[in-house]
Amino acid sequence: MTQGIRAQQREQTRQALVRESRRLFSTLGYGSVGLSEIVHAAGVTKGALYHHFSSKADLFRAVLEQVQQEVAERIAETADAREDTWEQLVSGCRAFLTVSTDPTIQRIMLVDGPAVLGWSEWRAMNETTSGRHLAQVLGDLIDEGVFAAQRVEPLTHLLSGAMNEAALWLATSTDPRNPDDVQDALVSMLESLRVA
Repeated sequence: MTQGIRAQQREQTRQALVRESRRLFSTLGYGSVGLSEIVHAAGVTKGALYHHFSSKADLFRAVLEQVQQEVAERIAETADAREDTWEQLVSGCRAFLTVSTDPTIQRIMLVDGPAVLGWSEWRAMNETTSGRHLAQVLGDLIDEGVFAAQRVEPLTHLLSGAMNEAALWLATSTDPRNPDDVQDALVSMLESLRVA
């Protein structure tokens, strides 16, 4: 029973570290947050932090994994509410743009993620979450003949890159029309992939 309580306490400590790190990273940015701030906010010692994470970057990785998983779940939930594969793609892509314009998500997932972990690791993490869903629906559209026969991987990377860039652009935009314009441009781009 004592081991169960200790395991529960360890998990609570880990959750507190991830929660408080996420809050600090999303508001201040990775580079502006020190380990002292994190342990103070979580109410734990540096020893407790190092018990769970080998470094600040390792802690950030856990935060990013959580954020990417939440984003992927929101996209999948939106897309899966549609029966038609084409509508799943459009609604999922729209959901990504909507979710990723949240400043707390954007800073962790699109700004600090690639900078802290490096492009390759960030990309690999993305591919296991929302990238996997995107590749699946694109593959289904190719199989259904909605899109021309082609390799899914390049198409997935191109579309993902376009949406990430659009989300970053929207983050700095001051024109209230831009979100609607980006959504319209995205649908037009997707429509151009359809077989006539």
